[in-house]
Amino acid sequence: MAEIRLTRVEQGQTKIRNVPIAVTPEGFWCCPSPVVFQKTLKAQNPLNKPKTSSPPSKTTHQKKQFSVIERKLSPPPSRSAVVSEDQQNFGPERPPVSNSVVTERAPRPKIENLPRKVAIEFGEPGTCDMKMILLGKQGFCVKLSVHKDVLVEKSSFFTNKLSDQSSLSYLEIDDCEDVEIYVETVGLMYCKEMKQRLIKQGVPRILRILKVAELLGFNSCIHSCLEYLEAVPWVGEEEEEVVSTVLQLQDEVIGVNPVLKRVSSNISEPPKDTLSHIIELVLKSNEERGRREMKAIVLKLLREHNSLPSNAFSAGFCCETIYSSCRSCLSSLTSQFKQAAEQDFADKPNDSREPVVKKIALEADNLSWLLEILSDKQAADEFAMMWANQHEFAVLHSKLCIVYRYHISCISARLFVGIGRGELLPSKDTRQLLLQTWLQPLINDYSWLQHGCRSFDRKVVEEGIGRTILTLPLEDQRSILLGWLDSFLKAGDNCPNLQKAFEVWWRRTFIRPRMESQDNNRLQPDSSMTSK
Repeated sequence: MAEIRLTRVEQGQTKIRNVPIAVTPEGFWCCPSPVVFQKTLKAQNPLNKPKTSSPPSKTTHQKKQFSVIERKLSPPPSRSAVVSEDQQNFGPERPPVSNSVVTERAPRPKIENLPRKVAIEFGEPGTCDMKMILLGKQGFCVKLSVHKDVLVEKSSFFTNKLSDQSSLSYLEIDDCEDVEIYVETVGLMYCKEMKQRLIKQGVPRILRILKVAELLGFNSCIHSCLEYLEAVPWVGEEEEEVVSTVLQLQDEVIGVNPVLKRVSSNISEPPKDTLSHIIELVLKSNEERGRREMKAIVLKLLREHNSLPSNAFSAGFCCETIYSSCRSCLSSLTSQFKQAAEQDFADKPNDSREPVVKKIALEADNLSWLLEILSDKQAADEFAMMWANQHEFAVLHSKLCIVYRYHISCISARLFVGIGRGELLPSKDTRQLLLQTWLQPLINDYSWLQHGCRSFDRKVVEEGIGRTILTLPLEDQRSILLGWLDSFLKAGDNCPNLQKAFEVWWRRTFIRPRMESQDNNRLQPDSSMTSK
């Protein structure tokens, strides 16, 4: 809490800003507009800043806007209290001046002559029995005329301060961080229907009020703020601010839990079947746009989980669910391939063939999505081994029309890209078997992939295939690249261009041995010199 000093302000030390305060039927005040505080704060800025000229029309608009604010703040003549402009100290109040003084438009003063204080009176005029001085940052000062019994009744902080000093006439509070909200919170002590007052505020302002109310021990205000936060929506970054502020109250104030239940529950970890159910719903969806958008959203959210510490989100939390879904999709895909590989399938009417073709595309897309999730979690090695062992599936692949089967080659291409980037680290045998099983089917579908698959990136795939090949022993590199060379010389652009990998293999095979031999000869001592 800010420091309180029982001191007097010297006479004539500063000027006082006049703020008309209207008295409502319930004895509550109308808080000055934040513009009043902002304009007063601007007056505290250093005078050595360069002045910039503005167009006459803009200046005229600003003057009009300021005068409107003053008129809005002016209360009806019968229910208002105004602090005298000539007041230099905190002695007895003078009779209020007429409203014409407030609304009168005067020439704009210079910066050095702007006031440095705001004077505010609560309740009925002339009934206050205590003065409170709020000293904020940048030399900003607010004088409050308040009622001691109201402060003691509403605030445990003021109760403790004033209990031993019943004759105290005024307080001075130094280093007040948020003067505007401090004034607002003190004013709420005079309000009978606090909810109606708070409902007009936004979440950021309510959080500021909540912090000051906690410092003052203003429990009824704290509860009202919490009720507001429990009911109002939180937008974007507001959620983190709300949770952070409310958590600080959890040990001291009853009623915090309803607010936090929006973002947490009593269950320490969400049940695994929840994630399994979400993935199942996405995989079984037949609506293309909804399925595509939800796949992107779930993938993004799982990536956010991957960025958390390992103890906050276990890697095995969803891998078991993902691999179970992979096996289910692969089984369905194999069944659909068997139907499409039948001899009379091409002769069937379109109504009979279309469901099978759509199912193949759907299951292949599902597998690609699941593979992407596993790659992000660095847990796709088992998928690569599972895919490399699909010999029967690869045989069926060659029997289907290319328009039905090219989706499968997208999965193979993604595996090669993952291995080339180091996202997957399968064993040597798995990498070798993967190339033997799926490289030739990928080459056969390459022309269609370039023209029929919008997400296909030729350069990325070719680099991934080449790097995967170069991870094998030199003899395996030779057999695979010679087979590729035969296909490339026949198909040209309709075959992956693995020339970079071919060059690396060439240098490893023909140039490196010779260079190593020359280096060894240089290191061996001359036999004639040795004999001597």
